[in-house]
Amino acid sequence: MTESRAALGGRAEIRRPARPVLAAAAIGALLAAPLLLPAAPAHADDYPSWQDVQNAQGNEQATQDEIGKVSTALASTQKQAAEASTAALKAGEASATARTQADDASRRADALTAQADTAQQAVQQAHEQVGSIAAGRERTDTTAPLAVRLFTSAHPDELLTRLGVMQQLDSTWSELGARAIEQQGVATSLQAQAQAARKARDDLAAAADRAAKKAQEAADAEAAAVADLQGHVTTLYAQLATLKNTTADVVRRYQIGQAVAEQARAQAAAAAAAAAQQGSGGYDLSGYGVNVDPAGAQAYARGQLGNYGWSDGQFGCLLNLWNQESGWRADALNPDSDAYGIPQSLPADKMAAAGPDWRTNGDTQIDWGLSYIQNRYGSPCGAWSHEMAFNWY
Repeated sequence: MTESRAALGGRAEIRRPARPVLAAAAIGALLAAPLLLPAAPAHADDYPSWQDVQNAQGNEQATQDEIGKVSTALASTQKQAAEASTAALKAGEASATARTQADDASRRADALTAQADTAQQAVQQAHEQVGSIAAGRERTDTTAPLAVRLFTSAHPDELLTRLGVMQQLDSTWSELGARAIEQQGVATSLQAQAQAARKARDDLAAAADRAAKKAQEAADAEAAAVADLQGHVTTLYAQLATLKNTTADVVRRYQIGQAVAEQARAQAAAAAAAAAQQGSGGYDLSGYGVNVDPAGAQAYARGQLGNYGWSDGQFGCLLNLWNQESGWRADALNPDSDAYGIPQSLPADKMAAAGPDWRTNGDTQIDWGLSYIQNRYGSPCGAWSHEMAFNWY
């Protein structure tokens, strides 16, 4: 977990595939809420043009002004990407939770139905036993008074034996009758519970279907926004590279590093403010477009080490670090803190600084995570040492 987890107090372990269980009212509120779509992208005229870049070249002040304009446009684009992907992330989380609840309700309904069927079978068996006892009692009973039967019987000993059997039948009949009544009550109660559970199952299944539809709509909206924004981001990095007389890749890594550093400062300030206020008394989104490829993510990360001045020997530390944090899964979502992605960014949308596709692309998450490690710990082994000492990084 990244630094903000420490501010929250302690480590919140990745637990997969467990998801937070929301109350039915909370699920209903999530489903009823309007779909959070990103703000409308800027018009093409709002972005700095290549002509603007060319006009600024050769004039130091104009170049700096144009760098400022391009950087502002880039920040705006990243904000739009964060909004789009955060909406998709939350919708996917709500869908996963709703599906878990529907599955749990289905299992409960099946279990109660089976119990009700078993109880009803017991009732039927008890009724059959009572009927059998009744028939046996009828065979031993006569209408003559006991004294008459004793003096007139040719076999009084046999009569007494029959009377003893009848008494035993009476006792057993009484016990079976009471048991049958009790079992009938249990069966009736279980049948009512099973019926209620089946209705709850059907309601939650419908809610899960609605949540899945909303999640897909959010993912589709995000994909459209990212496709539009990614082109602008690529152009803006190329423009910055031209203005700074370097390459787009170098500019991109620099910009991500600057954004990570600023995020760290803002986060530290927020944590300090929260602490001061306290001192004075004052949730396997493997669906919806996420590319989950741990082996591919590891290969990409290893290939990026040299860009940060690190040797290949640092990869073992990075492998251990993100194995522990996320298993190198781009869809890893911590249900206790909402930290997300391979580096477990908290909040998740900080990774928008690395690209509009931060929710679905593990490579983008890695770019942000490596910049975070460099800014905070200097190297993956530095981050891993902190992880082993404090159980977070």
